[in-house]
Amino acid sequence: MLMKYWRLYQIMAAFRAFQLAELFPKSILPNRFKFVLFMMFWVSKKAKHCNRGERLKLALQELGPIWVKLGQMLSTRQDLLPDDLLISLSQLQDQVKPFDGEQAKHIIEQALSTSIETLFDDFQFTPLASASIAQVHSAKLKSSGAAVIIKVLRPNIQPLIKADIAVMYWCAERLVKMNYDARRLRLTEVVSDYEKTIFKELNLLQEAENTKRLRNNFIKSDMLYIPYVYRELCRANVLVEERISGISINNIAELKERGVNLKLLAERGVDIFFTQIFRDNFFHADMHPGNVFINASDPINPTYIGIDCAIMGELSKEDQYFLAQNFIAFFNRDYQKIAELYIESGWVPEDTNVFALETAMREVCDPIFAKSLGEISFAQILYNLFNVARQFNMVIQPQLVLLEKTLFYIEGLGRRLYPQLDLWSTAKPFLEAWYQEQMSPLHIAKNMMHALPQWQDLLPDLPKKLKQFEKSNRQLILQLNELNLQLSRTKKWLIKLWSVVLCIVVLSTLINLF
Repeated sequence: MLMKYWRLYQIMAAFRAFQLAELFPKSILPNRFKFVLFMMFWVSKKAKHCNRGERLKLALQELGPIWVKLGQMLSTRQDLLPDDLLISLSQLQDQVKPFDGEQAKHIIEQALSTSIETLFDDFQFTPLASASIAQVHSAKLKSSGAAVIIKVLRPNIQPLIKADIAVMYWCAERLVKMNYDARRLRLTEVVSDYEKTIFKELNLLQEAENTKRLRNNFIKSDMLYIPYVYRELCRANVLVEERISGISINNIAELKERGVNLKLLAERGVDIFFTQIFRDNFFHADMHPGNVFINASDPINPTYIGIDCAIMGELSKEDQYFLAQNFIAFFNRDYQKIAELYIESGWVPEDTNVFALETAMREVCDPIFAKSLGEISFAQILYNLFNVARQFNMVIQPQLVLLEKTLFYIEGLGRRLYPQLDLWSTAKPFLEAWYQEQMSPLHIAKNMMHALPQWQDLLPDLPKKLKQFEKSNRQLILQLNELNLQLSRTKKWLIKLWSVVLCIVVLSTLINLF
C-alpha cells in the first residue's frame, strides 16, 4: 500500500514539474481535486517552453519504462487523444535510458548457461536501442559469423510493472466512480488493454515463435521481410535474431532522398495488412513506427521490414467473413446489411432491434461519404461502427480491439508516406476477391475435405444419435401435450372461480341496495 501511494506521489510530482494540469479536462475531475491541482501545478516549470505534448512525453520518460510503454500504446488511440499529443507520444520509441551492459551480459550468460565468448564474437556492451521492456545489443555468431541482435529483458521488470499497473487501475477506478466523462472514455478498459499487452511482451519465447510464424507466411514475399530467429538461443528473457538494416519508416526525408516509390510503399502497407488478416489470419498488432523499417536498396521496389512480434492478433473464420462483409456493405452504403451482420456474428445480442441499429449506423456513417474516397479513413469507419455497436451492448472482443488499433497504425503510416493514398482502391478489390474465393466451389470442397475426419468419426454413431434424438423428441411432445392438458384444466377451473366470484359480488351489491 505504501508503495502505491509513493508511486502516486512520484506521478503527481512529475506532472507538476512538467506543468500538465491542462491534460485533465475540468469536467473529468471532482471539485475537491481542482484546488489541489491548482496549488500543485504552479510550483514548477521544468519544461515551460515546450508544448503540452512534449511536456507529457518528458514526464512519462521521467516516470520510467512502464509509463513510456503506456505512452507508446496511447500514441495509436486516435479515438482518445488529440493530434498534438499523439504526435509527441509517437516519438517515445526507443528513447528509454539503458541499463548497464555488464548486467545485460550477466543476464544472457545465466539464461544460456554459458559465457558470452562461447557463443558470440564482438558483443557490444553499449546497446543499439533501449526500449521500455528490453534493450538490444549487437554481436556476431561464433559458429557462422552472422550479425545478430540479442534482446534482453530489463532486470526485475515484472514487480515494477505490477506496481505501476495497480496504480493505473486505482486512478482509473476512482475517476470512473467520480465522473461520467471518465466512464465514457472507458479508462479501466484502456488500463486492462495495456496490462494484457505489456505482459505478453515479457515472454520472449512467445515472441520468437510469433516471429518464426510470421516469417514463414511472408518467406517468398517482395512486400515484407521478417528477420530470422535463432530459436535454439532464445529463452524467456533472451531473444537472438538476425540483425537487419533499413531506414526507419519515420525518416520520410531520407526515403524521399533515396528516391523511394512512396505511393507503392503506402499501397504495399495496406496489402500487407489485409494479407495478414484475411489470408493468414495472423497479424502483427504492434506496428508502431519504431517496429517498421524500409529496405530501399531497390527504391523502385521497396520492401517493408517488420520487427518485434510480441503482440500478434488472430481472428476466427466467422470474424474474418463478417469483417470483410462489413467493409463491402459500408462501401455500398448498405446499413441494413451491416446491422444484420453484427447480429448474425454475435457481436451484439440477437434480440437487438435491426432497424434501430441500422438507423444509428446510418446517422454516424453517412456524413463520411461527403468526403472523397481518398479522404475516407478505414480506421475511422471501423471505430465508428464499433462505437455504435457498443451502444447496443456489443461484447468487447480483444481480437477486434487489436485489429482496430492496428488499422489506425497502418493507415496513419500509409497516409504519412503518401497523403493521397486511396485505401478503397487498394483494399476493395482485395476484399471482394477474398470473399469470392471463400464462396467458390473449390474452397467449399476444400473445407469439406478438411472436415472429413470429423465426419468419419461422427457417421458411425449417426443412426444411434438420430434414434436418441427421435426418442427425446417424442418424450418432449408427450410432455408438451400433458402440459397443454393441465393448462386447459387450469383455465376451465379459473373461469368457474371467476364466475363464482362475480356472482358473489353481484349478490353483495344487490343486498346493499335493498
